[in-house]
Amino acid sequence: MSDSIIGAGPIGSGPKRIDGQRKVTGAAPYAADHHPDNMAYGYGVFSTIARGTVTGLDLDAARQSPGVIDIFHHDHFPELHRSPSSMAQGNKVEETRLPFEDNQVHYEGQFVALVVADTFENARAAARKVGVSYQRDDNTIANLDQGVKAHGTQKGQGNHERGDAAGNFDGAAHSIDVTYTTPVETHNPMEMHASTASWEGDRLTIFESSQGVVQQRGALSKIFGIPQEHVRVESPFIGSGFGSKLWMWPHAVAVSAAAREISRPVQLVVPRPQMFTTTGHRPETRQRLRLATDERGRLVSLRHESINTTSFTDQYVETCGSVTKSLYSCPNLLVSHETTQVNRGTPTSMRAPGAAPGLFALESAIDEMALAAGVDPLEFRLNNYATRDESQDLDFSSNHIREATEKAAEKFGWQDRNPEVGSMRDGHEIIGYGMAACNWEAIKRECEARVSLRADGTAYVTCATQDIGTGTYTIIAQTVSELTGLPLEKITVRLGDTSYPKGPISGGSWTTATTLPAIAAATREAIKELKGYATSDKGDFTDVDSDSLTFENGQLTHDGQSVGYVDVLKGQKLASADGHAHTQGADDKYSYRSFGAHFVEVRWDPGISNLRVSRVVSAIDVGRVINSMTARNQVEGAIVMGLGMAHFEATEYDARNGRPVNNNYAEYVVPVHADQPPEVDVILLDYPDLAFNEFGARGIGEIGITGMAAAVANAVHHATGKRIRDLPIFKEKLMENVPDVQSA
Repeated sequence: MSDSIIGAGPIGSGPKRIDGQRKVTGAAPYAADHHPDNMAYGYGVFSTIARGTVTGLDLDAARQSPGVIDIFHHDHFPELHRSPSSMAQGNKVEETRLPFEDNQVHYEGQFVALVVADTFENARAAARKVGVSYQRDDNTIANLDQGVKAHGTQKGQGNHERGDAAGNFDGAAHSIDVTYTTPVETHNPMEMHASTASWEGDRLTIFESSQGVVQQRGALSKIFGIPQEHVRVESPFIGSGFGSKLWMWPHAVAVSAAAREISRPVQLVVPRPQMFTTTGHRPETRQRLRLATDERGRLVSLRHESINTTSFTDQYVETCGSVTKSLYSCPNLLVSHETTQVNRGTPTSMRAPGAAPGLFALESAIDEMALAAGVDPLEFRLNNYATRDESQDLDFSSNHIREATEKAAEKFGWQDRNPEVGSMRDGHEIIGYGMAACNWEAIKRECEARVSLRADGTAYVTCATQDIGTGTYTIIAQTVSELTGLPLEKITVRLGDTSYPKGPISGGSWTTATTLPAIAAATREAIKELKGYATSDKGDFTDVDSDSLTFENGQLTHDGQSVGYVDVLKGQKLASADGHAHTQGADDKYSYRSFGAHFVEVRWDPGISNLRVSRVVSAIDVGRVINSMTARNQVEGAIVMGLGMAHFEATEYDARNGRPVNNNYAEYVVPVHADQPPEVDVILLDYPDLAFNEFGARGIGEIGITGMAAAVANAVHHATGKRIRDLPIFKEKLMENVPDVQSA
């Protein structure tokens, strides 16, 4: 085996996760599993109004409650600094307002006090005894419509314009003008947000459920005014996050400050209801799509204008048109993003931010446009897919969307689709076929990694990125195994600790493309150092040029002579050969994106008002597949999450007062096993994108959810004749104003 990645070894195979045994046996420590000596517990007091001012706190009963150590609030909290919230500087947060910064309330569920006690139960009991008086502001803005009516919109970023979209819309052969809406979605990972903080002098250690330990270290450094090297953030295992754990939230600041004030460790777990209020969500959107084609069904004009809700403390832009700019070929195109402020907590990234709600609207509109032009939806897409990125005037580094679409269509049996609405039946059920394209950007960031080849025959790998449950531990081990020949069980991988070399956030589908080149470079550096030892005066290959040595299966070889690397190290009484690498992000020579297509079969039984997704076929083009098992698992999980977006998920707010009314697992409905299609077929094309990185790999975590809601909605229209433009597709919407097709 040479020093380059050739894909003949572990890369591309599907080994089991190397961290799997620790997880299933309970040995993997999550943020709330850490219990330092003398640890206290924090529990929040959360606002019960969405807009107003805290005018007083009655703390007497809480202070007399058993085990209470201290109660923090606006008038009893250390003075802290805000983080600049700069991703480039490495200190981004989503809610820039500090906890207890003032007495203003901007959303229900906002921290207004923090009780610290000797046990979790005592802290919770005391927190419930805290009395809070408010001056309620009756001008609460509870939703997007109210926000636009009250104060209009603010311009967001990510806008794009080319040609004359408005001028070429009027007079076109075929056109549509439609509006789609999506509700607030809440991430709801199984592991709730948690922080366990402790201080030694001016040094802070915090165990955190974080998708970005390096960013959190930078933010805490700025907030507490201490050097970054005095902050250690650890997150070795995460019970998923879907984006809600990308950036630090107020609870982590509050618990860190409390730990310093009482001079003992403090742990805080955010209750499930407040994970609907104070740790982010996917914002509500309204999207207007105006499309027009010529007589042949070719797009001549496309406008995608979106508005999303944001908080009064921070502007968050859901870039719904991020995919629209480049997925289809159209000379006249406009994408615009605006926000409107509402009394909710600050939104944040949720799996495929922008693209997931944006492709629901775009791919639904593409279906409507195809029907208006009298063209089959599959044929329409194949005729209009872009062959290069017209928004950047760049070639795609690799684009196999046509092949993905055609392969999925063939596997699904699209050719058997009768285009007439409601015409396909199986007993009492009406069958609908729908499809949608899926798309996501490919991103690669700077990264550092360290690899040690040890004298005990093992390898030790460190990087401060995280494994959020996607299999990062395993693919890193696969990379080292590919270059060294060591079996996976001989490779130890350590992640999620800011004491390790700087790694990226675990989000945006960029972890694989970012970390693996750094891991490979560090491995090669370790091998290079090892070769230097072997060719030194005390080595086994004196008078041999180190570059002429080959390294394969743990052996150094030259002219038929082989020596194990363990023997080289032991012969010179050395503990290890070490490599450290720093790799750069992606260049701007190409447009880097991933592509695919979803095909969905739904079944609607109007007699019992039952709608179900019975079959999904998805073909995905994400470059080289590093681990076939975890890659397929990522797409399947994203498909299920997309079905949740289509059918079930919506955080509901009382329009009178901004109060979330289903902020729990009982009433916020997510897909369970019974809701999943009995047939889910994932096709991975596996075309290495070597212009992107040496592995040819792009990210895979996000793309599976994009377009899925539209594919379901398009299938529902084919079955029922009802065009659902407002997610989710509750069956009640199908029961309203039922067209004649139901009784046909």
